[in-house]
Amino acid sequence: MSTKRSRPSISRFGEKLRTLRLQQGMTLQQFAESLGYSAHGYLSELETGKKSPSVELVINISRIYHVTTDELLKDELELGYPAAKR
Repeated sequence: MSTKRSRPSISRFGEKLRTLRLQQGMTLQQFAESLGYSAHGYLSELETGKKSPSVELVINISRIYHVTTDELLKDELELGYPAAKR
């Protein structure tokens, strides 16, 4: 019997990212530029669940758009990424 965990889906993060962008009334290009990206390809891949966000990006989104990192990542944490022990 295997105890190997499968990687949780990142699609919820992408959905949250898209919702946040649309709430701001921004195109993907405008949103990318607001976060310091010259092109929107990476953010498009995040929105569609093809890529995982970097920690730096999550923090930048949190600071610029006044949402907590917990709000952005909550579902992913509940899906199996254990919390760090102190």
